[in-house]
Amino acid sequence: MLCAIAKTLMSDQATIEKPTLESLAAAVLQLQERIEDLEDLHELRAAVERNAGKPGIPWEQAKTELEL
Repeated sequence: MLCAIAKTLMSDQATIEKPTLESLAAAVLQLQERIEDLEDLHELRAAVERNAGKPGIPWEQAKTELEL
């Protein structure tokens, strides 16, 4: 098959390597982490919306309560 732009064989333009089991596993782990990040963001946005207009807790009080 010819590349429309360069009028050369597409196989000459790029070589495509078959994925390995390790690369697929790494991709799955990255997707899982991304999904978890998106779920965390969703929960954070919901919490911000629930608490809109409510006063926050001063940092010193939070540190004391969390024993930091």
